[in-house]
Amino acid sequence: MSLRSIDKDYDALTITALADFDASPEQVWELWADPRKLERWWGPPTHPATVQQHDFFPGGAVTYFMTGPDGETYHGWWDMTSVDPVTHLQFRDGFADKDGTRRLDMPVSTASVTFSGSGAGTVMEMVTSFADRNQMEEQISMGAVEGAASAMAQMDSVLAG
Repeated sequence: MSLRSIDKDYDALTITALADFDASPEQVWELWADPRKLERWWGPPTHPATVQQHDFFPGGAVTYFMTGPDGETYHGWWDMTSVDPVTHLQFRDGFADKDGTRRLDMPVSTASVTFSGSGAGTVMEMVTSFADRNQMEEQISMGAVEGAASAMAQMDSVLAG
């Protein structure tokens, strides 16, 4: 598995995931930039994702839902704030109702993802930041760390084709 670590920093209000890939930065970038590839790993294996909208540019939006084993769907959204192809992306990440209405009663986080070449491969760092400790703890209690780890563990198989 390429996932090296996931660390929680309650003082900085961040969760940082580090992963190493035996693939070029361009190939790892495509896991995010191509909505069909994103669907193959964004979400734990038991909750596969379906991307509905994928406007992958600053000011754009990504909307998706994950489907659980019981058929229940869980909707989310990203507001793309920065997209620098092959090196960095940043987005606000939140929850939505089934009709796509954003849930203002649920935590919103900011994710910053960087891609850097490392020998023959790529290091990907994803830092998720929270507005306050309550939002961070709520996300963690909902399984965000375990969900991220299991989702990111699928990236290798997508890269392998």
